[in-house]
Amino acid sequence: MIYFDNAATSWPKPEEVYREVEKVLRNCGNPGRGGHKMALESGRVIFEARQEICSIFNIKDPMRVVFTSNTTEALNIALKGILKEGDHVITSSMEHNSMIRPLMALKEKGIEVTIVKANEEGKIDPEDIKEAITKKTKMIAITHASNVTGTIMPIEEIGNIAREMNLIFLVDAAQTVGVLPIDVEKQNIDLLAFPGHKGLYGPQGTGGLYVRKSIEILPLEEGGTGSKSESMYQPDLMPDKLESGTPNTPGIAGLKEGVKFVKSVGIKNIYQQEKRLTKILIEGLKEIKGVKIYGPQKVEERVGVVSITLKDSDVGEISYILDRDFDIATRAGLHCAPLAHSTIGTLKTGTLRFGIGYFNTEEEVEKAIKAIEIISQKAF
Repeated sequence: MIYFDNAATSWPKPEEVYREVEKVLRNCGNPGRGGHKMALESGRVIFEARQEICSIFNIKDPMRVVFTSNTTEALNIALKGILKEGDHVITSSMEHNSMIRPLMALKEKGIEVTIVKANEEGKIDPEDIKEAITKKTKMIAITHASNVTGTIMPIEEIGNIAREMNLIFLVDAAQTVGVLPIDVEKQNIDLLAFPGHKGLYGPQGTGGLYVRKSIEILPLEEGGTGSKSESMYQPDLMPDKLESGTPNTPGIAGLKEGVKFVKSVGIKNIYQQEKRLTKILIEGLKEIKGVKIYGPQKVEERVGVVSITLKDSDVGEISYILDRDFDIATRAGLHCAPLAHSTIGTLKTGTLRFGIGYFNTEEEVEKAIKAIEIISQKAF
């Protein structure tokens, strides 16, 4: 299969990831829950994974990296563990539901939410963020890049605003981790939510949250941590405070190897490869009658996420035909981001989305362009 659904989850994974997951499944125990060799080995694997995560985000303390099951859980921990009644939070109209839905739930509990509208290319003006700040503002929460248009947000500029105004800055890196450079110090990121299964090439069911040392955060859940077992109350030390229950040790082990792969190839090289293929795809699709491409015109302003419509054709049907007749995987619909689709004018129709990944090839992109051209000829 030609796989263009990397915006949902990356595929294939590096061979090292598959091997490490199987190795840990066969040989490791429950980390922090015993003093025997298998439990200790699991603890070592998880600590090494924290260190690897730190090395790509410029995080100083591995204990500030919390493992989660996905970005959604990380965002829920960050938002619900910090915001209280009377607080004000600023976000954007390009957010995924993993950001918007927790915010709407918090709004019902007395938290004020301002959604700054992006332009039709999905771009956010940092000055609009600044103008939305009030005396009650506690946090700016924004995606690094849209999962609908691929638009890269100016997070360093927004981070500077947050630091200047003494606000907490939360970044959703679901579409950028492993593709764009992320430096929590340089970009003034206080909270970074990221997936393990996309640009870091780990298994599904992995993700994480970085929490800056100065941030006070309450746990989303309480339970066994393997530490302070004599107490009936949740321990206050990190990361145990936010990590209850048995962790996904095989998944985290695979994530560790995925991060090592990204480091060995180089984030800059991964981005250049994806940018090159994205440019070929966009230029080819532009030549096809009836195709409309959404998002920034300049490929430098986007990641490898390309959404299109084909005149009056149903995007779900196009995705089905691509799968059935051309063995090409894409995703059609609203991509769990109705606000973003409302912003670009596709809320009623949705879009057909291509998610470019590092393992895609120029030949695959050319086949996708040809397939859309063939479908378009039948659509008129």
